[in-house]
Amino acid sequence: MQRFLPVLQQDNVDPQLTSLINTLMVACKEISFRLQQGELAGILGTSQEENIQGETQKKLDIISNQLIKDILLESDLVRAIASEEEDYIVAGSPNGRYLVCFDPLDGSSNIDINSLVGTIFSIMEVPEGQEGANEEMFLQPGTAQVAAGYVLYGPSTQLALTTGNGVRLFTYDNTIGEFLLTQEKMTIVEDTAEFAINMSNQRFWQAPMQNYINDLLAGNTGTRDKNFNMRWIAAMVGDVHRVLCRGGLFAYPTDAKNPEKPYKLRLMYEANPMSFLVEQAGGVSSTGYERIMSIQPTEIHQRVAVVLGSKNEVNTCLSYHK
Repeated sequence: MQRFLPVLQQDNVDPQLTSLINTLMVACKEISFRLQQGELAGILGTSQEENIQGETQKKLDIISNQLIKDILLESDLVRAIASEEEDYIVAGSPNGRYLVCFDPLDGSSNIDINSLVGTIFSIMEVPEGQEGANEEMFLQPGTAQVAAGYVLYGPSTQLALTTGNGVRLFTYDNTIGEFLLTQEKMTIVEDTAEFAINMSNQRFWQAPMQNYINDLLAGNTGTRDKNFNMRWIAAMVGDVHRVLCRGGLFAYPTDAKNPEKPYKLRLMYEANPMSFLVEQAGGVSSTGYERIMSIQPTEIHQRVAVVLGSKNEVNTCLSYHK
């Protein structure tokens, strides 16, 4: 099996981009180690702090964010970073070529039950002619991404990565401290009988999603004439990983539970990088009404509705929204 760096070099990925991704992986390896230590490392439990999203932070949320932040800002390649856990962007090297957005620990509510969590990241280039560092330079559509991926911390630590030429899966080998290529090309099957959605919000969804899910639940007694299974990990990184591995549909749709926050997932840190991966693997990613990667962001903590996964099933869901 090939190591991470030579694989990207053979694929003619820009050496500076390869170097930046490798730098980010150094932090992810440290996060993986601390997760494996669990209670022994004193990383479980909740802090007394809230992030910009108004969410109470887990101890490892703060630790993971600081680890990634520190290592990226040491790189001359990074102009600035934007994190789900930071109120504002943080400037790096004044001559840096890249911008990095990340969710340091997606699914952190799973930490204390020893379940799946992950790091999601998105890399863009600084727009031509831009000096310094400001929030506006991050406000690029998902189509501007030059790399995206996630590191899943589970029974094994795995990296799903795209640089715009398909999706590769790497597995971390603790014995040598390297990510090794374990799947050359991840492809999402076009048809599926699995879906992932938070059913506790069903009564708050818009009518199109209500109708679509009702038809799935009706199985072979309803209009779809097909039985479906529901899976829900409560960590986007885990649910999207399942979609990449064996197909399926993942959705976090618009809901009216809190009229001031109709959407759950963040465009820059979650929806865009996951959409890049899904599209590169042959799937579809939408808000229900438009392609996620075509959205022009208006601020770094913007939220959107998400429906992604197997091409034919997502398109069926979208047909309910027309």
